[in-house]
Amino acid sequence: MELSSKLTLEMLGKPFLLEKRIELLHAIEEHGSISKAAKAVPMSYKSAWEAVDSMNALSPEPIVYRETGGRDGGGTTITAYGQQLLKNYGVLKEEHRRFLEKLSELTDIQSGAFKTIGRLAMQISARNQIQAEVVSVDSQNVNAKILLKLKSGKELLSVITKEAVEDLHIEEHQTVIAIFKSSTVILSKKAEDKSNENSLEGIVRKIDRDVENTKTVVDIGNHDTIVSVMPTSVVEKMEIIEGSSVIVMIKANDIMIGK
Repeated sequence: MELSSKLTLEMLGKPFLLEKRIELLHAIEEHGSISKAAKAVPMSYKSAWEAVDSMNALSPEPIVYRETGGRDGGGTTITAYGQQLLKNYGVLKEEHRRFLEKLSELTDIQSGAFKTIGRLAMQISARNQIQAEVVSVDSQNVNAKILLKLKSGKELLSVITKEAVEDLHIEEHQTVIAIFKSSTVILSKKAEDKSNENSLEGIVRKIDRDVENTKTVVDIGNHDTIVSVMPTSVVEKMEIIEGSSVIVMIKANDIMIGK
């Protein structure tokens, strides 16, 4: 029996660089195209874009940059920051390999002492997980209002319990993760609907639909994206298409905060 493990880097407590994502980044660097990179890894085109969106959202700087238009029709490139991440990951990967070799020499893994390691790990299924900075914390008797500033410069208001603020030790200027389900994100094309407590303007970048539901990816600036899942009949009635300008609305009570 050999001792082995995957190397996963986390940012703010969230899985950030997985080995599959590293393979995807290397493939993007080689092919200059998400579709070609997805085939090379392999993974679906949809999964590849979701992985890129997740990495860009959790990173303080963009890792993958998408170019559109131009003489050659655009393409996808790894930023200088992304290239440095790949280099650093390579160094960590080698050290990780050496560590496992040494651990195998020192540990009796046949005893089964490690069988329960890793069983308590849990990942959040919420599609929207965006890095943000805490601007202010307004604690009241039961709840607290947390004003968040995204990388795009736009702001989100989150309402969580005062107890949660204390448990997480949330303070001004901290970097946190704004977490909310795609089903809680409402889209509108009417400016007057911006009265909602969280209303952000953006451009529709991608649409996936089936008979019942439509998933819409909205770019709100500086590689921040928000995913909405709404009934297909509603989205079609609003005539939302890729490239459309829309307003993203999220209730403050639907936004959780992670650290």
